[in-house]
Amino acid sequence: MEPLTEDETRDWTEPGIYSVAPGVYRIPLPLPNDALRAVNIYAITDGTELVLIDSGWALDAAREQLATSLTGIGAGLGDVSQFLVTHVHRDHYTQAVALRREFGGKIALGALEEQSLKVAADPERSPMYAQIELLRRCGADAVITALAEMFKGHVRATDTDIWENPDEWLTPGRRTIMPGRELDIVHTPGHTNGHVVFVDGEAGLLFSGDHVLPHITPSIGFQPSPADLPLNDYIDSLNLVRAMPDQRMLPAHGKVSPSVHARVDELLEHHRQRLETMGAKVLEGKSTAYETASSLGWTRKLRKLPEMDAFNQMLAVAETGAHLDLLVSQGKLAATEIDGIRHYTAP
Repeated sequence: MEPLTEDETRDWTEPGIYSVAPGVYRIPLPLPNDALRAVNIYAITDGTELVLIDSGWALDAAREQLATSLTGIGAGLGDVSQFLVTHVHRDHYTQAVALRREFGGKIALGALEEQSLKVAADPERSPMYAQIELLRRCGADAVITALAEMFKGHVRATDTDIWENPDEWLTPGRRTIMPGRELDIVHTPGHTNGHVVFVDGEAGLLFSGDHVLPHITPSIGFQPSPADLPLNDYIDSLNLVRAMPDQRMLPAHGKVSPSVHARVDELLEHHRQRLETMGAKVLEGKSTAYETASSLGWTRKLRKLPEMDAFNQMLAVAETGAHLDLLVSQGKLAATEIDGIRHYTAP
């Protein structure tokens, strides 16, 4: 398989290895039954060293596709010296663990992902425990019931055995990954507590993980160990990236884009509008995050909450709660908990 040139007419999920910049390649890998369809990982090489940013989901199909794609640069799975992982979600982290077991490459992950990784690996902790508790607080019992049906028969052991610790916990700063190539590690919490992006300032590249995506708004705070105000963290992280020099954006989902600043501006405006709209819904009489989410349109198609599957309903309700909690922290709304359910009102 020879490297391909990035082409605006080509579907970004099409298998292959795509040349992004000298020594930098994008490799889309499949996801199972996922609306995102694929995840991009990025190979960086000088012809001797091979480093991957993110790794994909630990699936046979993803492993085979990665192996095939790497042949395009004369490499194999055993040549990966290290995985630099943007965050602890399954589609970014778990294949690195599987390949480390087989070939021994090192894994590096943001230090503030440690608590979520610990919870994910706990066999005594039920799947999505934190999200179920959050949905209860949001008044979303209907979504909890739908999630239980979706995950019926789920075997807990298959969740815990892949969540091994990395070899290194990353902290912000500059890192030499191979002779002549340095990356800046930038902590960008919001999507998860320990999310990081990697910046190659010399090449004008920003590996944005799920922090900035070209076509969708990343979920906020979906992780085993929740943050208090994940939307506040996310907006701060967007402003941090906006204050840096503009770079080409190499996202985890979607096409490479010429300007990360342009997309950050769109995301900031999106959340400004959502805060305004959700606050207005409460002032009109919506009381809980579930009621508020049910009154809104979701995705670009403005779908109603019941039109989405249970997992995406959960994300929508959680995101609504994050917006409303931020409005409370800003003094624009008030909140009271009654029987474990948070109710929002005018301040």
